[in-house]
Amino acid sequence: MVGRSILIVDDEAPIREMIAVALEMAGYDCLEAENSQQAHAIIVDRKPDLILLDWMLPGMSGVEFAKRLRSEERTRSIPLIMLTARGEEQDKVAGLEAGADDYVTKPFSPRELVARIKAVLRRRAPETTEDAVEIGGLRLDPATHRLAANGNPVNLGPTEFRLLHFLMTHPERVHSRAQLLDQVWGDHVFVEERTVDVHIRRLRRALEPSGFDRFVQTVRGAGYRFSHKEAA
Repeated sequence: MVGRSILIVDDEAPIREMIAVALEMAGYDCLEAENSQQAHAIIVDRKPDLILLDWMLPGMSGVEFAKRLRSEERTRSIPLIMLTARGEEQDKVAGLEAGADDYVTKPFSPRELVARIKAVLRRRAPETTEDAVEIGGLRLDPATHRLAANGNPVNLGPTEFRLLHFLMTHPERVHSRAQLLDQVWGDHVFVEERTVDVHIRRLRRALEPSGFDRFVQTVRGAGYRFSHKEAA
């Protein structure tokens, strides 16, 4: 954990300072920005290990900035946690749809924030001891964190990559949302089951151009499965 850098993007200096103190006590190096323009310059220069992004920013909003980060090759894989006072479910879904890996509602305790950061960083770490897996022309390599569809690269965020890795290494089985939370998130005390649906949608969207989205199948009333056979 030592040496991991976290960029805190919030236009309120007292909040940035409060978060920075808590994270530095937990052993993280902190970078700070008060708007998306400053944040982007720091990201290009330093490429932090994780970004804490406030929803309400002057100029470009946190949600719009998250979408921009996910659209750019250099920043697509950096884990992202949204910080916001918005607690409604549709707002949480909007944040996740924009590309966030997790969502923390203000006010939050420093302890909860550190726990969520640890969980997201744990999900991001590639499983270097595991071999590449290939099914029906879709090849996933955990060691290099690369995915290819019929030889063509496919870009995935860290959570979608880990989700697909689990599904591909357990094909033809139906997994409930709770099981996926346990296996992929590993710390579902902090994550709602609806989060699984959002990441499944994002995974399918990434696979759609190559036609492999049909491999990620919904089993009504039960959950999801990965299968190269046509869904019944």
